[in-house]
Amino acid sequence: QVQLVESGGGLVQAGGSLRLSCAASGGIYTINVMGWYRQAPGKQRELVATVTRGGITNYADSVKGRFTVSRDNAKNTVYLQMNSLKPEDTAVYYCNVLSTMGRYWGQGTQVTVSS
Repeated sequence: QVQLVESGGGLVQAGGSLRLSCAASGGIYTINVMGWYRQAPGKQRELVATVTRGGITNYADSVKGRFTVSRDNAKNTVYLQMNSLKPEDTAVYYCNVLSTMGRYWGQGTQVTVSS
């Protein structure tokens, strides 16, 4: 069983920055892909960014150039640096990992961007 602990959400003004972290623990496993999804009120959950164990990244078009995803394999931790935040970035952000034990979701952390 993999546990994910997220941190770093909060309230920020438009144009500001936040950094999310997600640490995975529990059991013996290999994490292949780590990433972030988000869900705004009344909308479906959507991909924000992912990073493979080898460092290959993928971003939603809406965040390219503003968000940066990274990971520390030794710590089984993934980060999301969010710059130039916009009100439309407001959502609950969920950490997601794909490991040899399966796919897991974090509990979610709220990000609110005020205009």
